Amino acid sequence: MKIQLPTPLRQYTGGAASVDLAAPTVGAALSALVARYDGLKKHLFDDSGKLRSFVNVYKNDEDVRYLQKEATPVAESDTLSIIPSIAGGSATEVAADAVALSHEEIRRYSRHLIMPEVGLEGQKKLKAARVLAIGTGGLGSPLALYLAAAGVGTIGLVDFDVVDDSNLQRQILFGTGDVGRSKLSAAAARLRDMNPNVNVVTFEKRLSSENALEIFRDFDIVADGTDNVPTRYLVNDACVLTGKPNVYASIFRFEGQASVFWAKKGPCYRCLYAEPPPPGLVPSCAEGGVLGILPGLLGVVQATETIKLILGSGEPLIGRLLLIDALGMRFRELKLRKNPDCVVCGPNPRVTKLIDYEAFCGVVPETTSAPGIPEISVEELKALRDREADFVLVDVREPHEIEISSFPESVKIPLGKLPERVNELSTADEIVVHCKTGGRSAKAVQFLRDAGFKKVRNLAGGINRWAEKIDPTVARY
Repeated sequence: MKIQLPTPLRQYTGGAASVDLAAPTVGAALSALVARYDGLKKHLFDDSGKLRSFVNVYKNDEDVRYLQKEATPVAESDTLSIIPSIAGGSATEVAADAVALSHEEIRRYSRHLIMPEVGLEGQKKLKAARVLAIGTGGLGSPLALYLAAAGVGTIGLVDFDVVDDSNLQRQILFGTGDVGRSKLSAAAARLRDMNPNVNVVTFEKRLSSENALEIFRDFDIVADGTDNVPTRYLVNDACVLTGKPNVYASIFRFEGQASVFWAKKGPCYRCLYAEPPPPGLVPSCAEGGVLGILPGLLGVVQATETIKLILGSGEPLIGRLLLIDALGMRFRELKLRKNPDCVVCGPNPRVTKLIDYEAFCGVVPETTSAPGIPEISVEELKALRDREADFVLVDVREPHEIEISSFPESVKIPLGKLPERVNELSTADEIVVHCKTGGRSAKAVQFLRDAGFKKVRNLAGGINRWAEKIDPTVARY
């Protein structure tokens, strides 16, 4: 029997993408897996030994939750797939009667018009459609560009960020001249240049429980291009409450997921992931990286699914989860089922209004420190170094990150290796721990404090803040 592992978990299996095991049941297979790779245990099971709710296991293409759960028998020829959270159907009944195409539009869309699956009527549907894209980043960029090129009449954009030079590796809406500019301003200008027939509506604000329902109300379809767990649950619940289809995608390193969650016709996101992972357990693209082309691939899938919904053609990804491994260039599909006990789309919903999603996901606001984690600022670290104070600086980033930037005197122990190398550190020393921006190092500080280290602090903002505030010769990434 083969167990397929997603990229975020491979760091705990020595990089192995799959593991061969012999076991009679799913539960026995998972137990054997964590016995072989102890580092996986906390990512798959909670403290009571129960499989975490944000980790789904598939036997071949069936969710074991709808078979016999962990008692599901497995054979030598079976494949188990571990699918953790990262972070067919019919038309949306877009009315096309009230719109007409100009001669210029007929020329522009001529390759659509000669297709019987689109034709004049389909192009009118596209012009009448209203699609909301949440985020204009790696996924939102190709999504919005292709929707505009296809002639979707109204495209709404939600974002509140500015263009950073680190965005340009994957966010193809923007160019070098846009760095420092509002993303929405740059994106709207690019889309209007691509197709002046498109109405671009911008919402320069953070999507929240207070504004989501009002924003979603005037759109037919919502496409989720977000990169954080709380907003993903917010988008899902708002789509369920407003009856909108949610065209979903997520990415990490070389892997991506895509589906269409539409509670009226199939499962919602909560049917797949009933609860969020604990904060920090699922790495973000900022921590783990992403191949710049991958969001283009997934964003195009989102655009394709959106257009199919508008046209009422083909078989949308409702009830199906598409998995893409760009490194192996493999596409797999898993069946999704509607959870009869789903708290938001089930027959007896317990979530009937939008909630505090950051609290639901256990996220600490960026403006505050993590509870119980002592910190040191980059200015304070500079003062320590300038007076040659006696302390130990520990870098918990990965080796390939250290090649980009580092403090030469630091002790370099990747976060995943810290439990086995903790004896290289002394509880008698004053210790400062850092990573790229402070997230992983906060976890390292918590681990060290639990292990008996009392004089340990986290570098707020990490080495990137050091590069920004103290030493511009240090590369910021």
